[in-house]
Amino acid sequence: MPAATTTSRIPRTVWALGFVSLFMDLSSELVHGLLPLYLVGSLGASMLAVGLIEGLAEATALVVKVFSGAISDYLGKRKGLLLFGYGLAALTKPLFPLAGSADQVLLARLLDRVGKGIRGAPRDALVADVAPPEIRGACFGLRQAMDTVGAFLGPLLAILLMTLLDGDIRLVLWFAVLPALVSVACILVGVKEPEASRPSRQLRSPLRFRAWRSFPAAYWWVVSLGALFSLARFSEAFLVLRAQDAGFSTTWIPLVMVVMAGFYMLSAYPAGKLSDRVSPTGLLAFSLVLLIVADLLLARADSPALLLAGVALWGLHMGFSQGILAALVAETTPTDLKGSAFGLFNLASGAALLVASVLAGWLWQSLGAASTFLAGAVFCVATLLLLALRRR
Repeated sequence: MPAATTTSRIPRTVWALGFVSLFMDLSSELVHGLLPLYLVGSLGASMLAVGLIEGLAEATALVVKVFSGAISDYLGKRKGLLLFGYGLAALTKPLFPLAGSADQVLLARLLDRVGKGIRGAPRDALVADVAPPEIRGACFGLRQAMDTVGAFLGPLLAILLMTLLDGDIRLVLWFAVLPALVSVACILVGVKEPEASRPSRQLRSPLRFRAWRSFPAAYWWVVSLGALFSLARFSEAFLVLRAQDAGFSTTWIPLVMVVMAGFYMLSAYPAGKLSDRVSPTGLLAFSLVLLIVADLLLARADSPALLLAGVALWGLHMGFSQGILAALVAETTPTDLKGSAFGLFNLASGAALLVASVLAGWLWQSLGAASTFLAGAVFCVATLLLLALRRR
């Protein structure tokens, strides 16, 4: 199918959700590109503390998705939960520049990620609701690509503001508030739910074994795969801290997130579209090879050029994995349980990400930065073996 034909068939709601993600990610990545430096440099946090904060924050978001997905299935409506989740995230943005300790940053991160958790599964379920089955991968890839446009622009804005404001991190963090509010406005104006959306007959607990039996074995394979992917890929905060080790100045450290998001952005939609035509398992295996090479480069990174090469491959790995995993969840679950399915998928991924981030912080603090990335490469190899067994 020609590219122009495919994109013209993508529903308006998918485009609207893409812009919602774009502006919120612009806001969030402006903060995240500087937050590890703020924690370590200004607030005196240790590497283990950074890993714990990032792991708890991201795991919280993924656990909350479990319940928001089930609630959206019960209501048969997703937009209200999207407004609540994105609105809460917007309200937390002023808490970061106001924080005076690592504990306060943790509180702000947790509240921000609760908002992400509330909106995440209903948003993915809404994409699945409105996406035509023959271009579902392209729809997920487009939303993911627009999300990464925001992730690309956020650190760029951070660099510009750090230059103009003489490296005042606290002042720069205030600029994250406006794009977060624009994201909420996009939901109000652009997101429309399908008229055929029907509520589930009962509120199913996502933690009940009986509810889990409604999902086929193929879905649980995707859940296991997603957890292993999260275990192999710890928090991106460690990429920011690695840039500091490689000799980047404070002003230019967000360039790491710009490069990662740029390669993620350029690959997410083509990878999603390609997954509609070829085996998604093969594309996921390719993404793991990219991550292994990225980890090996980052473990040895002793110059800005080597570090940016590793970060670029990390971004390509994200583009060839995240949208495809979401499309696989959508394809392997019943129509009326997609919110719960995305929630359970994210619960497993959240638990793995918490373990991975804490382990990464402990390894960095105990054995050095290289050990953190080498451990990530080992988990990638384990995930590749699982994919090989599945294909066989």
